[in-house]
Amino acid sequence: MVQSSALRYEVLEGWEQLPAGYKHRDVAGVAVDSEDRVYLICRGDHPIIVYDAGGRFLGSWGQGEFTYRTHGISVGPDEMLYCTDDGNHTIRKFTPDGKLLMTLGTLDTPSDTGYDGKDTGTVSRAAGPFNRPTNLAVGPTGDLYVSDGYGNCRVHQFSPTGELKRSWGTPGGGPGEFFLPHGIAVASDGRVFVCDRENDRIQIFSPDGEYLSEWTDTQRPTHLVFDAQGRAHVSELWWHKGQTSQRNGPTVESKYGRVSVFDKDGRVLARWGTPNAESPGSFAAPHGLAVDSRGDVYVAEVTWTFAVSRGHAREDCHTFQKFTLTP
Repeated sequence: MVQSSALRYEVLEGWEQLPAGYKHRDVAGVAVDSEDRVYLICRGDHPIIVYDAGGRFLGSWGQGEFTYRTHGISVGPDEMLYCTDDGNHTIRKFTPDGKLLMTLGTLDTPSDTGYDGKDTGTVSRAAGPFNRPTNLAVGPTGDLYVSDGYGNCRVHQFSPTGELKRSWGTPGGGPGEFFLPHGIAVASDGRVFVCDRENDRIQIFSPDGEYLSEWTDTQRPTHLVFDAQGRAHVSELWWHKGQTSQRNGPTVESKYGRVSVFDKDGRVLARWGTPNAESPGSFAAPHGLAVDSRGDVYVAEVTWTFAVSRGHAREDCHTFQKFTLTP
């Protein structure tokens, strides 16, 4: 259980009723629609998995439609799904049952940023959409905002019909600069919040890209979502010993993965996670999250990529967890 002066959360083990024969070693992202149906975007044989509000399996789709590098998923106000695939440099809009409606980006055609395909630090210049994009958020006017992160250093703003309106960002650590823009959300007032992952901060912009401020009480933020009350929920990756933060330098002692909840001014309302990555309620590799109508939190983890394959967790470690907001 997680307790704070403002909010309390409890892990709900056994919520997800994954069918026999299914597995998801990496769950890259999660989204919830207006009826509290839960959509997972996974790296494996069943890219999109759908549950009802009680965790009952409703179906899956997307087989053969995605690379192994699925990355993010979000639900628009029209209940359509935006699915990010950084392996083929696109974001695609689908109906809830998998019919393709729109594609942003050119399939298998990355923009030219100097990126070597492996190390984000080799991004030497900003470029257009996309080079391994990470997530998409829909603004209150319907505009689409994309964090273009692993192979670029930009945010792109599109019209609701997919026309590019503007882009901003350059490599670096100053205001309006990025080192792996990884998650993105738009507040009800139109401000754009960007998880600048390797710079250990969340940058905040006006709807047209003017730098406003930043939150620095965060650690390798991977994604951010708002609930109906305007609270910001943030998933945060581990810093393992020997890794280097662009803001804080070399990691001398490991800092464990966690989830934080902030008020509208960036004050922490709740924060949880422990050094034991495999324990229920703790995290191996928190990568995406969503909040339902009750305020319950769903956390997606890329456990294989960031933990198991690097010796930080066992193969049977959790990859998806639900936390209930308790009275």
